[in-house]
Amino acid sequence: MEKLKGVKTIVLNQGSPEELRDKVREYFHQTFTIDEKLYELLARDEAFYMRADPLRHPLVFYLGHTAVFYINKLNIAHIISERINLDYESMFAVGVDEMSWDDLNEAHYNWPAISEVKKYREQVRSYVDALILRLPLPVDSISWDSPWWAIMMGIEHQRIHLETSSVLIRQLPISEVQQLDFWAICPHSGDAPDNAMLKVCGAEVLLGKSYDDPLYGWDNEYGKQKVQLNDFMASRYLVSNREFLSFVEGGGYDRKEFWTDEGWAWRNYALPKHPRFWLKDNDGAWMLRTIASIIPMPWNHPVEVNYLEAKAFCNWISLCHGKEIRLPSEAEWYRLRDSRLSCDQPYWDKAPGNINLEYYASACPVDEFCFGDFYDIIGNVWQWTETPISAFPGFKVHPYYDDFSVPTFDTRHNLIKGGSFISTGNEALRNARYAFRRHFMQHAGFRYVESSNKLGHESNLYESDPEILPWCALNWEDSPWGENYHQSLISRLLPYIEAANKASALSMGCKTGRSAFELAKHFHSVTGLDATARLIRLAVQMQEEGFIRYYSIEEGEIFSTAEISLATLGLEATAERCQFWQADSANLPAKFAGYSFVLAENVLERSANPAAFLKEIPLRMLPGGILVIADSYNWNDEFTMPENRLGAYRKDGEPVRSWDTLCQLLAPSFELLSSPFDVLQSLKHSQRSRMLNILQVSVWKLKQ
Repeated sequence: MEKLKGVKTIVLNQGSPEELRDKVREYFHQTFTIDEKLYELLARDEAFYMRADPLRHPLVFYLGHTAVFYINKLNIAHIISERINLDYESMFAVGVDEMSWDDLNEAHYNWPAISEVKKYREQVRSYVDALILRLPLPVDSISWDSPWWAIMMGIEHQRIHLETSSVLIRQLPISEVQQLDFWAICPHSGDAPDNAMLKVCGAEVLLGKSYDDPLYGWDNEYGKQKVQLNDFMASRYLVSNREFLSFVEGGGYDRKEFWTDEGWAWRNYALPKHPRFWLKDNDGAWMLRTIASIIPMPWNHPVEVNYLEAKAFCNWISLCHGKEIRLPSEAEWYRLRDSRLSCDQPYWDKAPGNINLEYYASACPVDEFCFGDFYDIIGNVWQWTETPISAFPGFKVHPYYDDFSVPTFDTRHNLIKGGSFISTGNEALRNARYAFRRHFMQHAGFRYVESSNKLGHESNLYESDPEILPWCALNWEDSPWGENYHQSLISRLLPYIEAANKASALSMGCKTGRSAFELAKHFHSVTGLDATARLIRLAVQMQEEGFIRYYSIEEGEIFSTAEISLATLGLEATAERCQFWQADSANLPAKFAGYSFVLAENVLERSANPAAFLKEIPLRMLPGGILVIADSYNWNDEFTMPENRLGAYRKDGEPVRSWDTLCQLLAPSFELLSSPFDVLQSLKHSQRSRMLNILQVSVWKLKQ
């Protein structure tokens, strides 16, 4: 069998081009194989369809998701233009975190047979393997903007789900799993050592990595930030099961004073009495659930809890000892790590801690792996921090995966650091930055600190992404010439809106939501869709919280702040009639159907396959429904490759115009109701700089 454990992520600037190709190919197959071996832990196919966690899909989704990811990202990167199974590549695309636009409603899914999903996975594996063999080689390294980055992205993404799926398997009923030798757990257990606080010397800590770093990274890892830290104290060990037992036996889960407001709300919802993976046998003895076994409680293993439980424990310790005890910040974790460890995963001979699957498929004693005077600086279990994830200065969204990081920049996702026993690939690196909702379970525990260093929490964030700000201004501000663009467009469409069935409307390319809210004044239900998660996040915030905040660039480095609310625009009552989802117009999930009115703004020019959208949209509408296309046909390789454009080229020496192709594609199913008209769309880049688009608006009626 090929080597599957202890595999290291690739150093992307080492070796000849052919050697690099071989390394990527081997890494790809190692990753695909170990991903499949994880699912061998399920005792029967029926377990794939069980909801191990009500906030996550069943495991059948993740079985398909990691394969679909390769095909979807390679298409987004314009490296390929083929599809293997369009239905799967929609069904298994989105829905892995508890975001408002993730669809966890099982009524919307008709999951296929496991045998069919595995067959699809083999097709993807063969396809990507062939692509690796034929893709032009990098000259000297694989970099952020290389086509090979998309392949590395798929591999490292699959390794993330090796870990997160193992957590879901751990939450299944024990009767649905089977312990296998390949996933052997640590046999060592005993009495836990007494914890103690040790000094960590302060220093200036540099956070973030450079874009020429030779190791693969996710976009949130890049940029640069300096933090000056004072000396602080940190616990020698991770908190063990024995140490946490004192909190449990002291009534910690029943005393509100130990919990944050968020933590107490979760406690009242979930009603926990102890950590999620603790159990009692028939004789009342404590037991521990590992991924696939139930074992006598190893009291010297680290406790595994969510952030809210870890925070409550720290508050309890603080009250018991009269000291300010908390979780470390991200910067404090880096300081502790760098003061005791200088190597990183690709460069070590043997892992210095219980990480990278180099020792066990479970946690181990908290005093087994020492790093000088501290233990488990990395590995064993992830370590919760006090730091909600946010971007470093210099952050850029990677165009292949715009919804990896930005949706988590909401102050609700806290960073975990250090990796766990099953953290491999990028997860095992120093610069890895992963964040989860504070009530989520991972293979995560914590150590605590006593520190005077200030925490730099962000709240009520202002949107600052320069690619998003022009759409914020277009959606929510009046144009220099008077009325807001969306109000003007909707008013021009009122005769058609008034004639339409008022049940359900679709706003395609909804950006931050203004058109959807305007349509909701006239329709009982409006669905807003956009392919860009950074935009949908703001639409969801506006719908859920009633306001958004963003920066408005005035001139150069001079900017003002804007806060826009539905109430001030007279749209407050429309929020309950709107819902927003991230979706690709060229790959729409089947659930988006049954609309009597569809408004598609800038959709064609920002679609990978606009013709496919135009052919599909009549199937998503009710007979007699109204379709409005508003587009400037401003084609760009970033979104639409030349061969997929509706026009803007010559064929046999004659010009092919987008409007003519649009009419040809819609004519079999639609009737054009009137001559198209133009609207001016002004995208603001600064107070005196705007990009003007003239959108052609055409109104069509679906034939009965």
